[in-house]
Amino acid sequence: MMRWEKLNEEGFNVAGNIVDTRLTHFQGDQLPLVDDFSSYSSYSSALSQQTGGTAELQDQCCKLQDVIDKMVVVVTKMERLMTSQRGVQDLEEFQFGPEGRKFPLFHSWNTKHFEDSSRVLLESFSQELKLKQLILQELAHTADSDLCMVYLSCWLHQPFVPAQTRLTLEAMLLETGHRPL
Repeated sequence: MMRWEKLNEEGFNVAGNIVDTRLTHFQGDQLPLVDDFSSYSSYSSALSQQTGGTAELQDQCCKLQDVIDKMVVVVTKMERLMTSQRGVQDLEEFQFGPEGRKFPLFHSWNTKHFEDSSRVLLESFSQELKLKQLILQELAHTADSDLCMVYLSCWLHQPFVPAQTRLTLEAMLLETGHRPL
């Protein structure tokens, strides 16, 4: 969770830089017309400024892609843990039958409850990752500043990761003994 939050903050900062670059260098999203300038030199300086903006925009997009790649690693680890948890659940059903073991593997939760909680967390973060991937695809190509702000807000507020997620994770840590009572 801390890794995800750090990556979310880093990604938000990079996405903000993309929006700033986009709005600063690419007003109207087209090259300036020669008629709009008093001389060729002012036209070429405006053109070079926009070209510099393109390189900066590309650099920021690569940084955001790196952040998302790291988020993919976090979700992939969650998927592996979920697969392991399913294996534990299946093994427990095989050994003790459908009712499970008499003494819980954790402090008070049975394995099924732990698996359900893990699944909820995985689904939340998977959906949030898909949203962030969509934002990456669209952010640098969006000319509307209002839509850019919506993308930034979605990145920051993480609509698919509800506040309940942190509580669920804390409960799991308490149950497994990774967080003292």
